[in-house]
Amino acid sequence: MLDSKRAVANALKLGLMVPSFNIPYLPMMEPVVRAVVDTDSFAFAAVARLEWTKFESKGLGPVIEEFRKWERPGYVRLHLDHVPVIDEDQLAVDYEGILREAGTLGYHSLMVDGSRLTLEDNIAATRKAVAIAHEAGIPCEAELGAVLGHEAGPRPPYEEIFRSGKGFTDVEEARRFLHETGCDWLSVAIGNIHGAVSGALKDQKKVAARLNIEHLRKLRDATGIPLVLHGGSGIQRTYVLEAIKNGIAKVNVGTEIRQAYEVALRETGSVAAAQEATYKRTGELIRDEFELTGTRRQVTE
Repeated sequence: MLDSKRAVANALKLGLMVPSFNIPYLPMMEPVVRAVVDTDSFAFAAVARLEWTKFESKGLGPVIEEFRKWERPGYVRLHLDHVPVIDEDQLAVDYEGILREAGTLGYHSLMVDGSRLTLEDNIAATRKAVAIAHEAGIPCEAELGAVLGHEAGPRPPYEEIFRSGKGFTDVEEARRFLHETGCDWLSVAIGNIHGAVSGALKDQKKVAARLNIEHLRKLRDATGIPLVLHGGSGIQRTYVLEAIKNGIAKVNVGTEIRQAYEVALRETGSVAAAQEATYKRTGELIRDEFELTGTRRQVTE
């Protein structure tokens, strides 16, 4: 079986990356897998906890059942994205229980999100998550810094976030975090933001975010592990490609394909039409935005 950790490590070494496509609606799984196969690339299908609490992915079990219907192991692996210790509504989550269940069910990688905690508490929670993942024989992703967007209510203007560096991952904290947790991949904040998931905001077009590449290089040099870019939808293409050259080895995409699915379903009332819209947009991202067509063998061998 293809090792997810090795694939992401290969991407880092080759100056490529692995896209991770979030599945908030179960019918999106098939077109995402189909688009990855048809572009001869490698990617993750992913589900975050909020996608079964705020959308319709239904939970860990239904997602992996749907994945197994369409599974193509040489092309797509299943990732458990964002399991928060404290969620976007400021509620405590049984993150250890969720991570253990995912490992038992057969997910291929896990992510714990302690970014709403103090540094010390984030380190402690991540250390527990790493132990759970490694016991299951799979890699663990963590987050340090604040990738904003999932919280309810208005967020600061984007230019204010970028100019001030509010929530950016601190370089020395990243060095310590890696040393004390042993996480395999690290999600960093360098100007990227999540798409909103609450109320009418979830339908709005995302801000065309920028990335602080100089800050990214410092994080790369301080950690030496694959770094992850969350909130990949809407980031200006030149910044994403430059980030891939400077330590980003996994890019999460949710809003772009979710909105393609939702708009088509709303306009046509047809799940099949919504699936085709998802397929088209996923393929466009792989081919035109990320330039990953035909890279599967490089990443997986």
